[in-house]
Amino acid sequence: MPRIQYFVAASLDGFIATTADDLGWLLQFDGFEGGADSYNDFMSGVGCIVMGGETFAWLQEHEPGKWPYNGTPSYVFTHHEYRAPEGADITFVRGDVQEFIADFRSAAGDRNIWVVGGGNLAAQFADAGLLDEIILSVIPVVLGAGKRLLPMKGPTPALELAASRTLGRGIVELRYLLPSASGPQA
Repeated sequence: MPRIQYFVAASLDGFIATTADDLGWLLQFDGFEGGADSYNDFMSGVGCIVMGGETFAWLQEHEPGKWPYNGTPSYVFTHHEYRAPEGADITFVRGDVQEFIADFRSAAGDRNIWVVGGGNLAAQFADAGLLDEIILSVIPVVLGAGKRLLPMKGPTPALELAASRTLGRGIVELRYLLPSASGPQA
C-alpha cells in the first residue's frame, strides 16, 4: 500500500524554518552532493502532494507564477483564497486531514503521498495515525529557534529507523517508520 511520507529537511536542533519563514540557512546547501539524487528518487514514488497554506504562499512568493510539482495532483489546506498557478493541478481544501484521506489515496493511485513543508500539517497526519514515514535530512546548522519539525500533541512511541545515509556537506538522511501508521484508513 502506498505510504504517507513527510520528506523534510531540518536544522540540527529540529527546526524547518526560522520564525520568519526564512530558508536561507537551508538554501545555502542547494546542489550538495547526493541531494538531487535523493530528491529525484523520492519524487519518482510520489503520486500526490499535500501541503499547508503557508508552504503554498511561500512557494508563490519565492517563485511567482511557477509550480514546481506540475503533473502531480496537489492539495493545499488553507483558510485563505488563493489562485493556482496556470497548469497546476491543485485543489484547495479546509478541514481535518482525515476528511480527505480517500481523495489523497485516489489521486496518488499506487504511488505515495508527500506531506510537503509545514510541520503543523505533518503533525496533524501523525496525530491522526496517518503518517507512515518521516524522511529527514538533518542539516548541519543550529538555528536556536524557529518552526518545529513536527509539533505533535504529545510524544510518539519509539520510531523505527529504517535507513540512514550520509550525504554531502555533512548532511545525514534518516528514514523513520511510525508505529501508528496503521491508524484510520479510508
